[in-house]
Amino acid sequence: MSIDADSRAIVVFDGVCVLCSGWVRFLLRRDRDARYRFAAMQTGRGRDLLLLHGLDPDDPVSFLLVDEGRAWSDTDAIFRVVAGLGGPWRLVRLLTLIPRPWRDRAYRRLARNRYRWFGRHEACVLVQPGHEERFLV
Repeated sequence: MSIDADSRAIVVFDGVCVLCSGWVRFLLRRDRDARYRFAAMQTGRGRDLLLLHGLDPDDPVSFLLVDEGRAWSDTDAIFRVVAGLGGPWRLVRLLTLIPRPWRDRAYRRLARNRYRWFGRHEACVLVQPGHEERFLV
């Protein structure tokens, strides 16, 4: 199946960020329906998606989710991804009661400091066996 024909949502993440790579591992363990595919921002596909949606791939301070022909960023994207895991994870939507400017300000602070606080890999983390088809390059 080609990438364009695959209707699963795409999560664009920072492939060298320790926190971001942990986030992807968290999703892989809990996404039993394989709803999400992943594109590191360091790959051609990841860069293209960031640019297409108005985000700077060389200075990303935002998380991007592309799903059903629409794009979400920052906390809206995070909450949508987690709620998409189903079950009790849907309760994360309650956090949208917090005003978006407050949540996004906190998220952007975390994003700007992610390397300092959590560390950085020398190269993109290798794909885990059994999940190769879920990663776009």
